[in-house]
Amino acid sequence: MRHIVFLNTLVSLMLFSTLSTAAQPPAKVEPGEEYIAQALAMGLKQPSIAAPRGTESEGPFNRLLISNAMMFDGAGAPMQGPVDIEISGNRITSILASDATAELPSSGNGVKVIDASGKYVIPGLIDMHFHLGTPSHAFAGALTDPEYVLKLELAHGVTTVRDVGAIMGLKWTAEHAKQSAAGNIAAPRIVTFAMFPEQFASTAAARKWVRDVKKRGAVGVKFVGAPPEMIEAGIDEAKKLGMKTTMHHAQTAVVSTNVLDSARMGLDSMEHWYGLPEAMFDDRRIQDYPLDYNYSNEQHRFGEAGRLWLQAAPPGSDTWNATIQELIDLDFTIDPTFTIYEANRDLMRARAAEWHDEYTMPYMARAFESNPLVHGSYFFDWTTAHEVAWQKNYKRWMMFVNDFKNAGGRVTTGSDTGFIYKVYGFGYIRELELLQEAGFHPLEVLKSATINGAELLGMDKELGSIQVGKLADLVIVDENPVRNFKVLYGTGHRTLNRDTNKMETGGGIRYTIRDGIVFDAKQLLKDVRDLVAERKLSEAAVNQNP
Repeated sequence: MRHIVFLNTLVSLMLFSTLSTAAQPPAKVEPGEEYIAQALAMGLKQPSIAAPRGTESEGPFNRLLISNAMMFDGAGAPMQGPVDIEISGNRITSILASDATAELPSSGNGVKVIDASGKYVIPGLIDMHFHLGTPSHAFAGALTDPEYVLKLELAHGVTTVRDVGAIMGLKWTAEHAKQSAAGNIAAPRIVTFAMFPEQFASTAAARKWVRDVKKRGAVGVKFVGAPPEMIEAGIDEAKKLGMKTTMHHAQTAVVSTNVLDSARMGLDSMEHWYGLPEAMFDDRRIQDYPLDYNYSNEQHRFGEAGRLWLQAAPPGSDTWNATIQELIDLDFTIDPTFTIYEANRDLMRARAAEWHDEYTMPYMARAFESNPLVHGSYFFDWTTAHEVAWQKNYKRWMMFVNDFKNAGGRVTTGSDTGFIYKVYGFGYIRELELLQEAGFHPLEVLKSATINGAELLGMDKELGSIQVGKLADLVIVDENPVRNFKVLYGTGHRTLNRDTNKMETGGGIRYTIRDGIVFDAKQLLKDVRDLVAERKLSEAAVNQNP
């Protein structure tokens, strides 16, 4: 029972709440280790660093030639091609129109040639809301396997991730970032943000914490909820150090710090949507909670969250438009993560996703099921009324994000997978589809998934578009992803072969290239299937011989 109480407190504290000092971490914890320290104190152990990369990858090469490809540059331009993209080491050195009469060179002696005839190339995708595992899975039997997570992201074309919070431990996460940068593991590039604690004795202590996590490998800070003066001090110190900042505006603290408040403090970006409706209340200051509402009851929390947008100023109103304009004037960015809440509007779809059988770890599947003691597992009695409310909530939320984009605001693409029936990689591709549902043209979706994320990270000179001189982060796809984002799913896309009158599965990513390293996406997916199958077998053996 002690472990149950601990894990419930831990997960809530780590991600989405502002609990009291009863849930404070053990004393003398290194900055950035506050949340995982509680798990370690209970006897849980961090997983090993992901295994070294093997046959799933090659390179980088003295010369890598991608020939005869149709290209989307990620900066908003329409398709161009066929083109030849030449790479030396980890940099793009030329992009030229393909010569149909030229004979392709042979691979070997430091040269790799990929004939991309009939294929499409897009920039490497950037997942701006990523967690390299979560202690909530431990409640269901294991801490998350990093190799599983990283290979699933790579297999879906993600070449850069922003780990918002380093909730598995800053030192551990930063080591993965280091190993990825060195090309030692099969992984996207990892940009590590530390999670700002909710209690400090003084603003001086808050500033010192920011300085300390920078020294320990963090390049940014994620805020959740804290007294406004602490948040402001933390943002200011991060800016002085050249660090980026983002925030999940927790509902327990949003009355004192909504999105406009934090943006005025200098915050760079926001996660999800909490704090936006509250910034546009015209006839109230606090959400219209039922009088028996308990934030710690997650069905209360997420059920009522689905009724929040309709309490704010309506689309097109002076308040709505003024909010958009002020955020743009402040160079603020929205990372909506539509995908992570989708089960709230269609639970059956989320539970029945076709990839669960082969690609969802059994401990994740258990953590997804309704349980009052596990974060994000709150569908205790989820009704038609809940889903209808969330469908209306999504409509209003999507309208705001689309209006913000149309007015010139920056929108990025993040997944927050590992919770609420969302699986790594697959959930990210679903986010692309949901941005399109929100009103984005597919080229605008691709821009949000590439160059916009690079701009927010301050890495757009290196990443985010296919351009000579930039790092070689590319995705090669069998079919046109802008025509249909479903072809990016690891499970592919089903179409009818009219000659045989049978359904066939096609699409999927062929290669993900990061820093000039060529990863075979099909092999990555097989590796993941094997990891899942091995886990199921090992659990079955334990169950047979308890």
